[in-house]
Amino acid sequence: MTTSAATKPVSQSAAAPEPAQGARSVKTRDPFYDNAKFLAIVLVVAGHAIEALRDVPSARAVYLFLYMFHMPVFIVIAGYFSRGFPSSSDKVRKLLTQLVVPFVIFQLAYMALAKVVGGRDVNLTLLDPYYLVWFLLALFAWRLSTPVWHRIRWPLGVAVAISVVAGLQDLPGVLETGRVLSLLPFFVLGLTLRPEHFEFLRRPAIRALAVPVMLGGLVVAYWAAPRMSMEWVFWRRSNDYLAVDDLTGTAMRLAMLMAAIILTGAFLTLVPTRRTWFTALGTTTMYVYLLHGVPVKLSGYFGWYDHPVLHTTLGAVAVGVAGVGLALLLSTPPVRRLARWAVEPRMAWAFQPRDRATR
Repeated sequence: MTTSAATKPVSQSAAAPEPAQGARSVKTRDPFYDNAKFLAIVLVVAGHAIEALRDVPSARAVYLFLYMFHMPVFIVIAGYFSRGFPSSSDKVRKLLTQLVVPFVIFQLAYMALAKVVGGRDVNLTLLDPYYLVWFLLALFAWRLSTPVWHRIRWPLGVAVAISVVAGLQDLPGVLETGRVLSLLPFFVLGLTLRPEHFEFLRRPAIRALAVPVMLGGLVVAYWAAPRMSMEWVFWRRSNDYLAVDDLTGTAMRLAMLMAAIILTGAFLTLVPTRRTWFTALGTTTMYVYLLHGVPVKLSGYFGWYDHPVLHTTLGAVAVGVAGVGLALLLSTPPVRRLARWAVEPRMAWAFQPRDRATR
């Protein structure tokens, strides 16, 4: 869901014309990252679509499996493309127009929807992120912290320590502090990655392991789903809340961090590196992410999930497939045109001209 451009130089070949002398080298987006973002957002939407069907054992297992890695994928990629954030000349503008303003708009929109349509007792506030908008706030905080991770010697180790400590105490729900700190290692991991790390994932031997790893993760999820609280995969609760002692909770959190990283790596290994029919849709993932919650929430408010036929394995499969269709629908140009004011506000009027801002 990052909006940064993934670029790499276009290789020269017989089919490509030579650039004019003195011209700048042409760059294009690397399709791998757009493919990864689109496939991941499809899993996010499918996961949210079946959330209300977790009483179905198979749906609960798939939900647990998806939640182990779909957001870590996005966070790792967000970290990877935040490496140059401190030196960006437009970093303030990007923080405001890509994160802060959409956060305010969708925070109020989802809370109003819950209150007016869902009849929920909602306290309209910007301090307690509602539903899926927590990611915008988290990304805002993580990007602001980027210079720190560039300067310290063992950034990933420190981030893991912070995540573990976050589980040792009840942190305030304000600003999603617990989740921001708990998921921090994935962002810092992205900051530390280099192109050669992604190239490593494309080696044939690594690719051969990816499918067994994903299938193994799904099998473990089927075993674990009836035995563990789903709160673990939301990364927002303390060990005390989860009714475990600190030693058990720390071991569990470290195991989940490791499992999420392994599944994230396996997922990225399976992502196509060539341009595909859905590559261009990888640039629209923030639209899909912020908008898909509306039909999902409305389905719950209107009781559409209450139909008994949905609370079966086939019903859950049908809802998951509908979630894939919803992701595709929200990627279409008409939807993006209608929602651009909220997802990607221009706001040129709010900023000083660059020459004046640098005086």
